[in-house]
Amino acid sequence: MLTVQIVLFDGFDLLDAIAPYEVFHAASMYVEDTLSVVLVTAEGPRHVTSGISGLKIEATEYLNPAAPGIILVPGAAGDVDGEGVNSIPAILSRAMNSPLTAVLEQALAQKDVVVATVCGGSLILAMGGLLEGRPAVTNHLGMDLLGATGAVPIRARVVDDGNLVTGGGVTSGLDVALYLAERELGPRIAHAVEQLFEYERRGTVWRETGMGLGHPKTGSRNRLENAGDTAVIPEKGLEKQTTAASMFDGNWDTTIATPVGKLEVKLSISTREGIIKGTAIQGDEAVDWINPVLENNKLAWSLRITKPMRLNLKFEVTVEGDHMSGIAKAGILPASKLVGNRTS
Repeated sequence: MLTVQIVLFDGFDLLDAIAPYEVFHAASMYVEDTLSVVLVTAEGPRHVTSGISGLKIEATEYLNPAAPGIILVPGAAGDVDGEGVNSIPAILSRAMNSPLTAVLEQALAQKDVVVATVCGGSLILAMGGLLEGRPAVTNHLGMDLLGATGAVPIRARVVDDGNLVTGGGVTSGLDVALYLAERELGPRIAHAVEQLFEYERRGTVWRETGMGLGHPKTGSRNRLENAGDTAVIPEKGLEKQTTAASMFDGNWDTTIATPVGKLEVKLSISTREGIIKGTAIQGDEAVDWINPVLENNKLAWSLRITKPMRLNLKFEVTVEGDHMSGIAKAGILPASKLVGNRTS
């Protein structure tokens, strides 16, 4: 028996979940006693409130990471703009910080389980550190954020990476489910469902097979690809630039007000012989800065963090005396305000 588990969490997008449910349920009618479809949560049977409309749907079972079949994770429905508790980033973050991430990590380790996502569902896995280095897609608004988690963003309707299949956009739930029906049950079953729904699957499914694309030669590369943990100040005006950079030297206690809560981060900055180095310390984790750059008395750098989620953040700060202020940003997440004070 092949089991399709549709995962629900508070704030989930109805269409992301119900469209695949309908496709798989229709497929089950053509393959009697071969396919079952259930609504589940990581916490067990309960009523789950969808996003925006607040419609309550009953999940009847615990999410089982070892059940052979498909686990499908929808995205969230909420405010696109803003930083409130009902914003999409906040809803996805709550889902990521729930028991769901640990269960999905177990599922990805099973040889007979395929984890599929629709729209922002891939961001739940990505922010939990489960998609680093893996090709995936999400809603077009979240592609930068997907890349900031270390995943490899692919602009396709559906991306197949073996035991991970992701779909971009709300209505891609139909395409993900129809593709998986074809992949797991065969093209005749998928075609029968398409005929029943009078809907044909959209787009070419991206897979890392076949001939690769040639790339035009270029003299520049992405900053993060070239990234090191130091930056050399240009020789022109070196003394002046070094003096400006040294204004940032020292140890700093900073607070970053993110949409998912405040982060307390200690920064250690030093300038020696025209080289800027920086380290960020959060709890027991110390991370070196990536490619610090000083320009117009603003210090910018990138940083890979793992708490409260896995992200590549970009910082830009200024100082006035012993006070630091600036922003930290990742993808579509709103820029987070950073403030801090020099401690030594």
